Amino acid sequence: MDAYAAVVLAGGAARRMGGVDKPARTVGGLPMRERVLAAVADAAPRILVGPPGPAPAGVRVIREEPPGGGPVAAAAAGVALLGPGTPVVALLAADLPLLTRPAVGELLAQLHAGHDGACYVDGAGRRQPLCGVWRLEPLRAALDHLATERADGPAGGGVERVDGPAGGGAAPLAGASMRALLAGLRVREVPWVGAGPPPWFDCDTDEDVRRAEEWAR
Repeated sequence: MDAYAAVVLAGGAARRMGGVDKPARTVGGLPMRERVLAAVADAAPRILVGPPGPAPAGVRVIREEPPGGGPVAAAAAGVALLGPGTPVVALLAADLPLLTRPAVGELLAQLHAGHDGACYVDGAGRRQPLCGVWRLEPLRAALDHLATERADGPAGGGVERVDGPAGGGAAPLAGASMRALLAGLRVREVPWVGAGPPPWFDCDTDEDVRRAEEWAR
């Protein structure tokens, strides 16, 4: 598969790092978000979802609604910018400093007919949905379905609705889980068998960053 877009999610609160701008932390001399964006340098467009700030040339920056609303809200913000002609989107966390272009290529190669997406699984078989590639139309339909479901609320009670910064607008995807988003999609689970460290390794703590530094040498 040749044509694909990339949406990189960089809006997390990094509570286990004291609230720092985690994707700006460097590994191997480069901010983690730039390492992730470099791994999808051949994607078009490339969209970074997170706080306003500098970004590599050609990368569009947008904020999720509401700010800090979580990965599903951020994914929705990025996907909303993609045209209907986009076949596939790589959906990636910005704290994956070990992600490489070959690792992304493996996901694209594993996205066979009959699957809506492909994502890596870790050594314990757990899905890493923010290290995956997804067919745009099934993903967009899943976002729409989950937004409607959460806005309407389950039978017998509603869900909390979060207003965006402009006021008055409900953001039903705020706080939604990736598991709920992908529940109805046909997902190909891909173990990492390539050379080098696991591309799905994310950095949630200072110790994770130190481990990534050692691998990146």
